[in-house]
Amino acid sequence: MRAGRGLRVVLAATAVLAAGCGADTRVPVTTVPSVAQPQPPGAQPITMSGAVDNGCDVEASLRPGAQPQPGAMPPNSVMARILAKGRLTVGVDQNTYLFGYRNPATGQLQGFDIDLAREIARDLFGDPNKVELRSVSTAGRVPALQKGQVDLVVRTFSVTCDRRRDVDFSSVYYRAPQRILVPIGSGIRSNTDLAGKRVCVTFGSDSTAPLLAIPNPPVVQGVDNWTDCLIELQQGQVDAVRTDEAILAGLAAQDPNLQLVGDAMGFEPYAVGLPKGETDFVRFVNGVLERIRGDGTWQRLYAANLTPLGPSPGPPAARYSD
Repeated sequence: MRAGRGLRVVLAATAVLAAGCGADTRVPVTTVPSVAQPQPPGAQPITMSGAVDNGCDVEASLRPGAQPQPGAMPPNSVMARILAKGRLTVGVDQNTYLFGYRNPATGQLQGFDIDLAREIARDLFGDPNKVELRSVSTAGRVPALQKGQVDLVVRTFSVTCDRRRDVDFSSVYYRAPQRILVPIGSGIRSNTDLAGKRVCVTFGSDSTAPLLAIPNPPVVQGVDNWTDCLIELQQGQVDAVRTDEAILAGLAAQDPNLQLVGDAMGFEPYAVGLPKGETDFVRFVNGVLERIRGDGTWQRLYAANLTPLGPSPGPPAARYSD
């Protein structure tokens, strides 16, 4: 009897297992949604450029006079005041490769704009190292000058009629064509291809107005620094970055999956920004720029910093309003 009962139990258990094998026992698969990458701090869409063209002569500056000797500035001049405080305070970038960036190996700021700032200090003090470099954002360049936080700005600062209402500029020291940075294989080849796309620029950049003028304009995403645009492009949060070729080449050098496309779309004239009304200082800085154009220093700075942009175009000729 016990043996027969045991057999029935085994058979019953076997039947239950067999029934279980006939059922769908697969574990449901839960799809984990992809996590959206965070936007850089402060990133937001731009819907208006705020640019106003009042028809000024963009590149014309004040003609330099006789250049004083280093360390012997005219009494009561802006240069004498800077000399008295012992250093030249310059607003620069620390995120634009080739022009103004922090070298990760040394921790030091370097680039064409950094070297240019030191040349101005050289002619003021006789010492290129008597300079304090302060990082300013694209949108912070004009306010830094207006608030007296810096003596001048050397930061891929394009001269526009709109900006001339608020600050003064030196003669032009570099002309940069505007182009587009995209992932390789994006299909974007020109400005017209940006219609309806997502495009990154920095706040205060003069790249915004041309983008908003495109029929079916792109969604323009504003950020504080061009390296933020690089991050957004790498993370697929925007389709392209549009600005000066000099800036884009520095971004492209950091990622082999990116390329510059499109023919040059106009040229951006870079100049030194100065507080409004400091005419003696404008003339002095223009004297420095005349020196570096004439004595080979400009070519030396190009060779040290900008060779990834191609052969040197030579320094642009100054144009003066007087």
